[in-house]
Amino acid sequence: MPGVNQTSVDEMLRDAEAAAKAKVGGIILFGVPETKDAIGSPAWDEKGAVQMGVSALKKEIPELVVITDVCMCEYTDHGHCGVLKNGEVDNDATLELLSRAALSHARAGADIVAPSDMMDGRVRAIRTSLDGANFADVSILSYAAKYASAYYGPFREAAESAPQVGDRRGYQMDPGNAEEAMREVLADIDEGADAIMVKPAGPYLDIVSRVKSETGYPIAAYQVSGEYAMICAAADRGWIEKDRVMTESLLGIRRAGADFIVTYFATEAARQL
Repeated sequence: MPGVNQTSVDEMLRDAEAAAKAKVGGIILFGVPETKDAIGSPAWDEKGAVQMGVSALKKEIPELVVITDVCMCEYTDHGHCGVLKNGEVDNDATLELLSRAALSHARAGADIVAPSDMMDGRVRAIRTSLDGANFADVSILSYAAKYASAYYGPFREAAESAPQVGDRRGYQMDPGNAEEAMREVLADIDEGADAIMVKPAGPYLDIVSRVKSETGYPIAAYQVSGEYAMICAAADRGWIEKDRVMTESLLGIRRAGADFIVTYFATEAARQL
């Protein structure tokens, strides 16, 4: 991923300071632990990368909204988004672990937790856990419409989170299915989600538009690593004007109905704006 690297907490603070100076409204943190295990226990380590990063951010740049990714794939040695049982992800056993991770992020100071695992019932489980620990003010941004996309490749390499066996099509969405997306969105809203994420953004603008028009809920769209990398690669070859295509791609996502956009172009785009 051009211009995107794994980073230490101190380096991350420098990147965050640049983002805040450019008037980016918030950042999202993904953790890459030093060790991994079958249940992803580093995900709720109080001294984990995300937890330490959140604490540092809230101390140094308190005005910046901090979102944390809540999933197991970066922390499990098998690379799947939950606990495996007989080679399959055990949905219900994973819910408790996701709740523990989300709660550890809230304790560190996260403003928003963003479960991206696509387990059924995880929004309710996390909301119950947060409320029970007096973190009712921590919001949940649910990856409700997350497709089993080929656009994730560069991120999975950067975050070392690719599945070691099989794939994630059993719990992520079929790219051809719009109705399933709406069912998942409505279920997550019913469970207590405060905002909804559609991922990827560009190939799924119809889903962004439909979710916004049918629910009226705050909608985020994630311009994922493959979308970003393709623009950068084409620009490097001189085929497109990077700044114009970047801006046009983000405008299209906004026009479709996204209230905010997660993008690797954030600081660069904000400087132009």
